[in-house]
Amino acid sequence: MLFFSFFTTLIGKPNLTVELKNGVILTGTLHSVDQFLNIKLSPVSVVDGDKYPHLLGVTSVFIRGSVVRYVGLPKEAVDTELLQDATRRTVREHRSVGGE
Repeated sequence: MLFFSFFTTLIGKPNLTVELKNGVILTGTLHSVDQFLNIKLSPVSVVDGDKYPHLLGVTSVFIRGSVVRYVGLPKEAVDTELLQDATRRTVREHRSVGGE
């Protein structure tokens, strides 16, 4: 749930880059994300339009989370302190449940 919570804070942020397992790289504004890390980008552009000309007319995409290889974020979009605090809380919760 940590990644889902993190990605929900990025909704509406532009310049999100998503690389798919088949090599397609898309850039756009994060429109929505769900608990399976399925991503909707709108508007979207293809990074290598010469290699994928059939995608040049696409304006929005729904990307299934299982086909995502990499998600690149602009540095200014990430609140590192908030992310570190959330990570620490998650680790503490898992330790208390596990009995360590």
